[in-house]
Amino acid sequence: MTQTTVEKTPVTLLGLGAMGTALARTWLAAGHPLTVWNRTRPRATALAAEGAAVADTAAEAVAANSLVVVCLLDDTSVDDVLSGTDLAGKDLVNLTTSTPAQARARAAWARERGARYLDGGIMAVPPMIGVPEAGGYVFYSGSPRLFERHRRTLGVPAGTTYVGEDAGFAALHDVALLSAMYGMFAGTAHAFALIRDEDIDPAALAPLLADWLVAMVPAVHRTAEQLRSGDYTKGVVSHLAMQVAGTPTFLSTAEQQGVSPELLTPYFQLMRRRLAEGGGEEDLTGVIDLLAVGAAVR
Repeated sequence: MTQTTVEKTPVTLLGLGAMGTALARTWLAAGHPLTVWNRTRPRATALAAEGAAVADTAAEAVAANSLVVVCLLDDTSVDDVLSGTDLAGKDLVNLTTSTPAQARARAAWARERGARYLDGGIMAVPPMIGVPEAGGYVFYSGSPRLFERHRRTLGVPAGTTYVGEDAGFAALHDVALLSAMYGMFAGTAHAFALIRDEDIDPAALAPLLADWLVAMVPAVHRTAEQLRSGDYTKGVVSHLAMQVAGTPTFLSTAEQQGVSPELLTPYFQLMRRRLAEGGGEEDLTGVIDLLAVGAAVR
């Protein structure tokens, strides 16, 4: 059989915000029969001209196909929309942004209603959907059988990365990566603030900053290996004591430039705490233990 003769899996999609609409158009373009529903109907009817079947209710949309994909505002919206629908025998894929705990609870909720469940964390923005070269992908966790059954269909809008049977793992991977992203944005914001009032073109600093961040990326792998082995001194390039000794320069520079140090001071405080506990010969990895202990205490 050729690709063109293979029957395409029908999909039901609930939720047509920017991301949902991008998903819908990609499946339609790939030839998948698609039934859509949205709380505000005009967004759904706009897709009818592209071949989508528009359901009057969420229950009608769910009944139309075995594979049901949900892409809504939040976990509460999932409750509201799926309340009263018959999920027995359905393959429910939830792409709504949630916490790991919410995803695990939703998986149990789905099983109680006779549905098979996959949770997803979308690592892309809408313009990246349906554009393979953009590099977007979706984390999936939950039933491995369900993932294998629909891997091809789910891979149409974006790449797929399965991260485990625990339904909360997709959300956890999603938030972990985005947390690192915001940390990078915080450092970038501080860097640009330092030069803001100087005769330095931000566009000239940008490539230097980007190259420097890329050069620092291998540290991620070193940190992972240190966490795995438990030896935080392995492969250390600049130990904690040396780095803590250098922090006053960063704070003084910020003060002299009239820049708030509030993006730096929390991390510097953690570094000093780890040093006080005897971690002077370690890499910065010991800070992770302080964060984990803090989370446990809370």
